[in-house]
Amino acid sequence: MANYSKAHICHCLSRLSTARRSSTVMIIGERRKTGMEFVEGVLGLAHGLIQLGLKPGDVVAISALNSDLYLEWLLAVAYVGGITAPFNYRWSLEEARAALQVANPTILVHNATGNFWKFESYADSVPSLRWHVLLDTPCEVHSTNIGLTTEQLKRSCKRHLKADYLWAPQEAAIICFTSGTTGRPKGVTLSHSALVVQSLAKIAIVGYGEDDVYLHTAPLCHIGGISSALAMLMAGGCHILLPKFEAKLVVESIDQHSVTSLITVPAMMADLISFYRTKHISVGSKSVKKVLNGAGGLSSGLIKNAIEIFPRAKLLSAYGMTEACSSLTFMTLYDPARESCIQHSYANSSNLAHKADGICVGKPAPHIEIRIAGDDSSCIGRILTRGPHLMLGYWGQMPSNNSSPTDECWLDTGDIGHIDDCGNIWLVGRLKGRIKSGGENVYPEEVEAVLLQHPGISTSVVIGLPDSRLSEMVVACIRLNDNWQWTDSSSNHPVNKNKHCLSSSVLQNFCRAKDLTGFKIPKKFVVWKNQFPMTTTGKLRRDQVRAELMSYRQLPPSRL
Repeated sequence: MANYSKAHICHCLSRLSTARRSSTVMIIGERRKTGMEFVEGVLGLAHGLIQLGLKPGDVVAISALNSDLYLEWLLAVAYVGGITAPFNYRWSLEEARAALQVANPTILVHNATGNFWKFESYADSVPSLRWHVLLDTPCEVHSTNIGLTTEQLKRSCKRHLKADYLWAPQEAAIICFTSGTTGRPKGVTLSHSALVVQSLAKIAIVGYGEDDVYLHTAPLCHIGGISSALAMLMAGGCHILLPKFEAKLVVESIDQHSVTSLITVPAMMADLISFYRTKHISVGSKSVKKVLNGAGGLSSGLIKNAIEIFPRAKLLSAYGMTEACSSLTFMTLYDPARESCIQHSYANSSNLAHKADGICVGKPAPHIEIRIAGDDSSCIGRILTRGPHLMLGYWGQMPSNNSSPTDECWLDTGDIGHIDDCGNIWLVGRLKGRIKSGGENVYPEEVEAVLLQHPGISTSVVIGLPDSRLSEMVVACIRLNDNWQWTDSSSNHPVNKNKHCLSSSVLQNFCRAKDLTGFKIPKKFVVWKNQFPMTTTGKLRRDQVRAELMSYRQLPPSRL
């Protein structure tokens, strides 16, 4: 008999079907659903999945744009004890194939329209894959032996299911992909408990409630989008769904639906500010009351402009990682309810949040333990965390049922920092060279491997440089082979007709041709004339390359 005292993300269905029974809780375009209609959609789909033969522990992969149906799938799969694996629709074909081989899904769900991967191209490489389902449109399916639609699955249900939801082994709920050290997808397996406590933390700290109108700006394939969506489902608020982020559509939706809350990453915030400025709008929406920023800190300039376009909004920032089920710490950057106090500290916020000894990311959520692991001579060290928020493990590398992720086991975040006397966490740097650009993880080794395939490049080092919009900009430092020359507009050297030419646009096109995902392609290239700095054991000093480039950043042309 199931133990219903355990956490389950479908607990929210009871509240939606009662307290929000007749209230609108989902809006996408012209389609609206009340709490009861949404719950009936989840239960109908869950019944269809049972009829299809989905069993507890089976994996369902979803590659789709944001929609109410996406949320129905997340909950319906969990209801029957399945595990959802959201795929990033921006992945290249190779990344998608790698993720499929890791997840081994039974069902693949995707939009009927859009530039998505062809199922036939990788069906044979994933023996577990039995069903291909179109998420949003009951259009004709050419693969008649396996093709289905969401509506076809729902139509098999003519009665309500009882509240007997199930759990997958180890209470796994979602496999959320992040890139490993090679840049290839790694399946972070998150439990129902981790997702529920993260949702409750956001409800308590951000202040989500049933009166909120929440705009989905983040993709549901990312842990930030998933965890915030679940928090709002538990709070009982209304969801406004856009297929994907576009500044113009976000601003229009805020005005049309009187949106009260949304989440951003620095690139999104920069685009929103730019849109308001382009339209010569000095003050944005006054309906927005809560803005949570993640995937990188906001610069002092972005904070100032964000306050101007959302003058009544409490502005918060979160620091976290997929392996910790999203947010570890929270920090209030601006609170209009305490305007005089906050404005005083805001004047010095750049000194507070970006001191020489690190960047302040606030205090841990109540359910989270954080400690610093370092030598006795310094308070700075590796940032470790433990608690019910931790992942169960990487899919395919899961520990045995007898072990627990919280039993004397600390997760190394890969970041370096310290804790001040007030309990604030300060980030000093990343243990490895991972770059956070526009909310996406970029691993230098993967980009460098692609660049080194070009015949004109002998060596490359990829780093991240601070950027007000992207948080970090991907920059490639390259050394050219003999008989090659740099011909960008920044170069003052005359073109030698006896040499091959190379430029930023040529290398960017080369990366695209090699199927490197768009956000990983370097935005800038620097021609490096000297040898790259190395340790005495022959290892690259990436930090020294970054420091040297920072010191020369303002000096054209792009040559060192």
